[in-house]
Parts: sequence; C-alpha cells; structure tokens
Amino acid sequence: MKIILTGGGTAGHVTPNIALLKGLKEMGFKEIHYIGSIDGIEKNLIAEYPEVKYHSIRTGKFRRYLSLKNLTDPFRVIAGYGDAKKIIKEVKPDVVFSKGGFVAVPVVFAAHSKKVPVVAHESDITPGLANKLSKGKASKICLNFPDTLKEIPEPLGVYAGTPIRETLFSGDKEKARTELGFDSKKVIMIMGGSLGSRAINNAVRGALDELLKKYNIIHLCGKNNKDESLEGRQGYKQFEFVSKELPDFFALTDMIISRAGANAIHEFLALKKPMLLIPLPLTASRGDQILNAKSFEKRGIAKVLDEEKVTKETLMTAVNELETDSVKMITIMSEHCITDGTKKVLSIIKECCKKA
Repeated sequence: MKIILTGGGTAGHVTPNIALLKGLKEMGFKEIHYIGSIDGIEKNLIAEYPEVKYHSIRTGKFRRYLSLKNLTDPFRVIAGYGDAKKIIKEVKPDVVFSKGGFVAVPVVFAAHSKKVPVVAHESDITPGLANKLSKGKASKICLNFPDTLKEIPEPLGVYAGTPIRETLFSGDKEKARTELGFDSKKVIMIMGGSLGSRAINNAVRGALDELLKKYNIIHLCGKNNKDESLEGRQGYKQFEFVSKELPDFFALTDMIISRAGANAIHEFLALKKPMLLIPLPLTASRGDQILNAKSFEKRGIAKVLDEEKVTKETLMTAVNELETDSVKMITIMSEHCITDGTKKVLSIIKECCKKA
C-alpha cells in the first residue's frame, strides 16, 4: 500500500503526520510520501525521516484579511493543484491523509479528482479555512474536540483526538538537566509556536528576574527571536527551535507557558503537563486558539491569560496560580481525558483504504 501525507505552514500541521509514521509502516504501507511547500517548515521537519519521500508543490495562502498577495496567490494554488495531480498520478496512492494548512488544499482537490480517498484531520474546535474548503472532498474528517461534531456531524466527522509522537514519551530528564546546566529548581518551558510570539517573549523576559528566583526556564522563542544579552544567565536557556532534544526537555519540564495551538496543547495533555495558555488574540487570528484555551480551562487542565492582559505582574500571578493547582490538573488529565488519538486515526485511514 501507498499513502500520501500532506499539511504545512506551521509545525502543528506536520507533527501529527510524523506521529503516524511508525503505525503506517506496521499497517503495511510500503511507500510513504509527503506533499508540502517548496520552502515551508514541513520540508525541514520531514527531512529527518529518510523513509518518507518529500514532494514540493507551489502554494498560495488563503487569507482572511486584505493583502495584495490575495490577487496572485489563487494562481499559485491553481499551479499547486496541477503539481499535486502529477504527483498523485505518478505515486498512485491508496489514500491521502491531510493535516490541513494552505498547502493541503490543492492536494486534497487533486486526490479527489483522481478518485483517491482522503482522510482529513481538524485540530481546532471550529474548522479552519483549509478544511472548510476540503470538506466536500474528504471521506472522513477526524476531530480533536467532540464539540466540533456540531459543525461536522457523523458519519463524515469522527471524534478521534490527535496523533501524538511516540518519541515525546521517551525523554531523559537527567540528560536534559545536565545539558542545560540547571539546578534542582522546577522547570518552566515557554513555547510561542514555531514562529515565536513577541508578546510572550517580551512578557517572559520582562519577568525573568522574578521567574529565575523560583524556576529554571527553557525558552523556545522562535526564529530570529533570541536575545543575545541574556546568553549565559544561570537557569535560563533560549532556543529558536528544538527537535531532537524536545522529548528530553519535556521530561524535565514541570509546567508550560504557551500559545494555544490545538496540536501543541494536546501534546501537553498527553504528557500531563500543567499549562498556562496565552492564545492568539482576535486581532491576529480567527479566534480558534481562544476557543481551544477556554475549552481546556473549563475542563480544569489549563490556566488562561489573555494577551491583552499580559504584564510582568499578571504573568507572575498566573504562574503562581498554575503551580498551586498543578497537582489537581495532573489528576484530571490522568483520570478524565483522552490523550492520544494515534490508534483511532490509523484505524480510520485503514477503513478508508478498504473502501478504495
């Protein structure tokens, strides 16, 4: 059997695909292909898996705001559709799995035109634009939140959770402590998404002196966002991005401060890490991260701090509250939450292959 995976734009559109690789090979997929953009983050991430053949297509972004690129990008999407059709004709896959993002849309349409079944995955409570456009072309759409069944009801929609990378569970905390040079204080990891978050970076660095009195800090600040003046601070380590070290860093981490991308927060949930979420505001998004964060807060497994309210003082208050409630959060995560959707998603892919 052969499968084409697709998705890109952010790491959250790629890592669930990576989480499926071992299971796909065990299911008998002899060829695993990936269609992504020419220079997107997905290309770098998939390069670490030599068993996956990567194919690049031309892409255009679907924007909800005014931009001159809105005039040219539709033509790039059309070109990408042609690119994807050629690849699908050559590979002859038994199924396509789409994790979403703008690169996935021409792939899904091309697969449908070639009568190849498509399984899509929607991370957020409300469907993103890519999955809205692809909805009529998919055989099944796997959902991260049961709430989404209201918008994508059964049998098309299936509550499945998100695939979690197995390697995340095998970290070595003492290896990380030695590598980072940390003492025995608790560890907070700060993550602003693959592109970084200026608001989170500024808030954390503004409160750094106070934070370092009680915690060690791992700061994943995003590309070109390192502050060289902070290099060498005891208990503080900053990185633009980490990959191979991430499982070890997670093993060492006690609490997380992060944006509220759906895949990321479900990974934190699977690892049972208490989290303070600072979602993208409505001025910078369609509001999906706000809904994701509020859902987790309602379930008692996260604290939420709106970006507009972030100051040195509010951040420290929220961190202290997070530590106070951390044991309760871990208990709820352990006893009441579905944490890993890998097996369910794999079963749906297998089911759709049988119908092909």
